[in-house]
Amino acid sequence: MEFQDYYKTLGVQSDASSDEIKKAYRRLARKYHPDVSEQADAEQRFKQVAEAYEVLKDPEKRKLYDQLGENWQAGQDFRPPPGYESYTGGAGGRAGAGPGANADFSDFFEHLFGGGFRGGFGGGRTRKGRDQTARLTIDLQDAYDGATRTVELTDPATGQPRTLRVKIPAGVTNGQQIRLKGQGETPPGGGSRGDLLIEVHLRAHRQFHLRGRDIHLDLPVSPWEAALGSQVEVPTLAGPVDLRIPANSQTGQRLRLRGRGLPGEPRGDQYVEVKITNPPAEDEQAKAAFESLSAQFDFNPRAALSRN
Repeated sequence: MEFQDYYKTLGVQSDASSDEIKKAYRRLARKYHPDVSEQADAEQRFKQVAEAYEVLKDPEKRKLYDQLGENWQAGQDFRPPPGYESYTGGAGGRAGAGPGANADFSDFFEHLFGGGFRGGFGGGRTRKGRDQTARLTIDLQDAYDGATRTVELTDPATGQPRTLRVKIPAGVTNGQQIRLKGQGETPPGGGSRGDLLIEVHLRAHRQFHLRGRDIHLDLPVSPWEAALGSQVEVPTLAGPVDLRIPANSQTGQRLRLRGRGLPGEPRGDQYVEVKITNPPAEDEQAKAAFESLSAQFDFNPRAALSRN
């Protein structure tokens, strides 16, 4: 089998730091990524870069690789020297994966590291990248109706930017995650992508407050509407509806509009809390009206506070 000079593949010195190795890998991965590069051998070069990075990023693998010495050249026929300590995976590794588990990498890699490739491949030949997370902020109306939004991502393994259109289902709640299969990170050397987990957050609404799937609204009413009872128009996310205010309603009283919350199982409701709002006494006529009202009622709203 041919010796692979991983330092040469990444274009770094044998004493390169971890950061230098990572930067070199990202630069070359972007250059040779099959989705971007037009070079005929881009896919093969991408796999070589990924293989080199897989070894040199891991302190244990790199230490064992460095035991081979500096006298080998890329392409030279290679046999491990007597007494060479083969890689067994160490803590967190997976020994016994068997020949062919790293089929996208070279025979050189397979011979030295194939029995215990760190991180494993889920028990078979197909490797899967890590799941990726993203945060998406939407309006409450979008959560009610459902929507389609664009998410900008960067694959950490390759540095390649991506744009995805994400369908937001009606009834999504604050903090809920949406899983998109096969839209996560690309594993080094190729394989299936991981999943993308999008955490949805809802912007604060100027009128409505969301609690679970229930929507809450403070509804200003006049003193006479509350005292005499009335029918008023109330906003909801599905459009305005008429609501009957019972006679003798008080501030803080809650009224329910069934099924006017977020869609789901079960569907939420909308709760309307009465807030009695007085008109301003800005002129003599308005002041006289309040004085007349005061004279007609023997009413102390703080009477209960003075009771023992």
